[in-house]
Amino acid sequence: MALEVQVIESSFVVPSAGMPRRGLWVSSLDLDRANRGYTPTVYFYHRSTDAAAAGNVSDATSRLKDSMANALVLFYPLAGRLGVDKDGRIEIDCNSEGALFVIARSELTMDDLKNLEPSPELTRLFVPRIPSTDEQPSSIILAVQVTLLKCGGMSLGTALHHVAVDGTSAFHFFQTWSTISRDGDGAAVEPPCHDRTLLRARRPPSVHPDALSVFCPKMSFAEPSGPTASKVFVVSADQLASLKRASGSETTFCALTALVWQCTCVARRLPPAAEARVSFSANIRRSTRPPLPTRYFGNALVPVFAAGAAGDVASDGAADGQLAWNAAVRRGFWVGQAVEGTCTS
Repeated sequence: MALEVQVIESSFVVPSAGMPRRGLWVSSLDLDRANRGYTPTVYFYHRSTDAAAAGNVSDATSRLKDSMANALVLFYPLAGRLGVDKDGRIEIDCNSEGALFVIARSELTMDDLKNLEPSPELTRLFVPRIPSTDEQPSSIILAVQVTLLKCGGMSLGTALHHVAVDGTSAFHFFQTWSTISRDGDGAAVEPPCHDRTLLRARRPPSVHPDALSVFCPKMSFAEPSGPTASKVFVVSADQLASLKRASGSETTFCALTALVWQCTCVARRLPPAAEARVSFSANIRRSTRPPLPTRYFGNALVPVFAAGAAGDVASDGAADGQLAWNAAVRRGFWVGQAVEGTCTS
């Protein structure tokens, strides 16, 4: 069956209550992601087995629109547009022009999609296309596409500009939207903190001695020598528990990332003495002084890395590699201190 999706409606959802227009200052951590564009995400949902919950398609899409409008009252920057202030610095223009909301239909079923892997084709089908040209790049912050499947299921594809939020903030919005859609006016939600000046640089700046090595590590990158592909590996709960016991890791993230690092070193057949690195983004909400609010809404991520000899990382025990990884995780807890001196106003 051909993988095709037909757009049947496109509109903008604005906050359900009037919001004052203002420019929202963005931090250097936001600006660092300005050129990364939109982050695509796709969620798939089977048709509800509860007849009352399933309802009809029109009711479902209307409920999603109405609940999004209510959620955008709390998360009003997502209904705005990228803009510039009087000094030419990027900001978020909180003008309530709305989030793009697309409704599409497909003859595909959930069974047709169960073996799909992450790919440009998946993005083309289920993530909304945002109008843009070289002369006039899109300034939309958030776009969503609800695709109605033949079997009664649906997908929710989202495109969220990275200059606005990181993953933690994005999921805060989607969880809030989901809660409002499910529980209505009585939904218990946690409001976000929109004060991004909490990450404004101190005056005069005080730069952490390790800031340069953290934010500007000396490394070179090469393009892959051949075609690349995406693959999803399913790890069971029992496998996770066994892996965490073997690695001494307390978290799923640490255990899995250390394993992927080890397997990558084995697959690349690097010389034993070659330096191998693995990098990841650390959430600094709890690491700054004082800590940021848990529900800080914006980008609060910085890159950190672990390094070790490829032979040590690839060995069966990988003790040295695990130690290097553990050190990188600890590094993520203090790296927020370096941010304070490197953010610019």
